[in-house]
Amino acid sequence: MPPRLLVFFIFYIGSMKPARFVRPLFLAGILSASLFSSCSPSATVPSEAKASAGNVQAKQAERVTIGIERLLTPEFLPFIQNRRVAVLTNHTGVMPDKSHIVDVLHARPDVKLVKLFSPEHGIRGEADTHVSDDTDQRTGLKVISLYGKVRKPTPEMLQDVDLILFDIQDVGARFYTYIATMNAVLEAAAENGKQMMVLDRPNPITGLYVDGAVGKEAKQPVIGPNHLPITHGMTVGELARMFNGERAARKLPQAELIVVPMRRYARSLWFDQTGLPWVKPSPNMLNLTTATVYPATCLLEGTNVSEGRGTLQPFEFIGAPWINGEQLARQLNSYQLAGVTFRPVQFKPDSVVDGIRIYPPKFVGQTCQGAQMVVTDPNRFKSAEASVYIIHALQKLYPGQLEYKDSRMDGLWKTDTIRKRLQAGESPAAIIASWPEELAYFKQVRAKYLLYP
Repeated sequence: MPPRLLVFFIFYIGSMKPARFVRPLFLAGILSASLFSSCSPSATVPSEAKASAGNVQAKQAERVTIGIERLLTPEFLPFIQNRRVAVLTNHTGVMPDKSHIVDVLHARPDVKLVKLFSPEHGIRGEADTHVSDDTDQRTGLKVISLYGKVRKPTPEMLQDVDLILFDIQDVGARFYTYIATMNAVLEAAAENGKQMMVLDRPNPITGLYVDGAVGKEAKQPVIGPNHLPITHGMTVGELARMFNGERAARKLPQAELIVVPMRRYARSLWFDQTGLPWVKPSPNMLNLTTATVYPATCLLEGTNVSEGRGTLQPFEFIGAPWINGEQLARQLNSYQLAGVTFRPVQFKPDSVVDGIRIYPPKFVGQTCQGAQMVVTDPNRFKSAEASVYIIHALQKLYPGQLEYKDSRMDGLWKTDTIRKRLQAGESPAAIIASWPEELAYFKQVRAKYLLYP
């Protein structure tokens, strides 16, 4: 075959392992190498054990280039050279070779790192509870926690800072705390006249799926996570552009924002199609399957039902000691939700997961019965809608045992309306039917800030 021609064959990959979901991947066509280099990357193809150096280079060329890589190019490096830089990051702020952004920048004599800001789970991602101020052991830099008593940098914290750099991997759900921390720092940058730079990374669950209730802040200028639906279909760079841009509608100061975009990224890509290594964004976000089901089962934090924390398949498992797994799986399957099936499961939550001590989960050490979500077609699976059906099934089957933590549940939904409608016996379909109008408004605003096709 001529070296400038690449042939892709239609193929199908399947797996019965619970930690992965099944996805048909279809790639076809003959493209020149020059044309291919300008297109979005193809789905990842399992490499041969004896891949040639040429094949390795081709895979690297197909891989998505993330913001941290482009930061060190002549196009963006001048923004941080000879500047006093604060970095908001965690263990996900790494190059594809796992080099950490703090270590990379600290080694450069032309960049003056003055301090680090840490989100939930800490600067190196080693904590599952609120984190306190500390010193980074590798660099000696001061670490200021933004997930404790202080959630937003004070003017004093920014006095010796010229630019704040953000590099954290998000998971595409409104209630994942990293985007709230990003927005708080963006507000502080706007209020204190500081530049902010966001290094963009993929939305793991694609940039296409927008769904779920927006809540009481619906149809308002989208200046923060409280104005988002459950799944927003945006990257962190796009979110920063929207949060900052919409501040003008409320006559609020805007930050001087710089977004370093990715290359070869397309909205339709799942994370396992980007060619990038998975670094779990938090102790319980173990893999892409976890991120895919997370918007559906995180809402169970507002109940006395386990969402699978404390297991090696968090957010896939739903259960409690008083649940009948066969009965729950049968009820959930009766809804015939697209792209997902449920099967009975038994599990025992632990306080250590994948070697990290986590915040004590529900029913630690107790045997729970329940159901496991098995995503069969992620492109058809609607996690935000599934959340309503899951809670409906639990309420229908176990009205005497199911308990709501009202403030937590309402905080996750950003409204008390859905909880009250479920408690009143309304059908999931009726509740979901109330979402389109507020979603349409959000999508209209969102469209102005998208960076990728």
